[in-house]
Amino acid sequence: MTIRTERLVLRAWHDSDFVAFASMHMDPAVMVDTPPLADLAECEPKFLRYQAAYHAHGFCRWLVAEPDGAFVGYTGIMPIRSGHPVGAGVELGWRLVRRAWGRGYATEAARGALKDGFERIGFPEVLSYTAPDNVRSQAVMGRLGLERQSERDFVDHRVPYWPMGGMVWVARPPSHIERSRTPVRFPA
Repeated sequence: MTIRTERLVLRAWHDSDFVAFASMHMDPAVMVDTPPLADLAECEPKFLRYQAAYHAHGFCRWLVAEPDGAFVGYTGIMPIRSGHPVGAGVELGWRLVRRAWGRGYATEAARGALKDGFERIGFPEVLSYTAPDNVRSQAVMGRLGLERQSERDFVDHRVPYWPMGGMVWVARPPSHIERSRTPVRFPA
């Protein structure tokens, strides 16, 4: 499975991608919104979760690369973990290596992942959330045309490695795409 945008390629993860993935997650500047992961062992569960999501659901946080194969980061849609304050559903996220910042890659790649999620998978909505001080991600959400839904904001939710409060945005399919009549459900 490959998604192509104007300048980027989004694809499922290969085992050989792990070192680039881990290096990005150990960079304190990249991980400014959450503590950087300390070593390869801390990075592995997240990497394996992204691989498993693709095999289980046909979508994931996709590896993002330039056409020559240069690693840029990731973007994509993941099932929201059980017990999360926003409830069941899916969430769009992204993270890029520093050299890729300021080039519009996060917006372009996330737009490609959303298009795939609406057209191929049929999601009725996709959430995206970030910390109140993460203005860069909020700017991407704005460029994507996501709708702010403050009534769905949450505070002090603990994920495996960091406490987070989140501001919530939602994306819905464009009007030319028939919305799914049945919510997409995932096993707990």
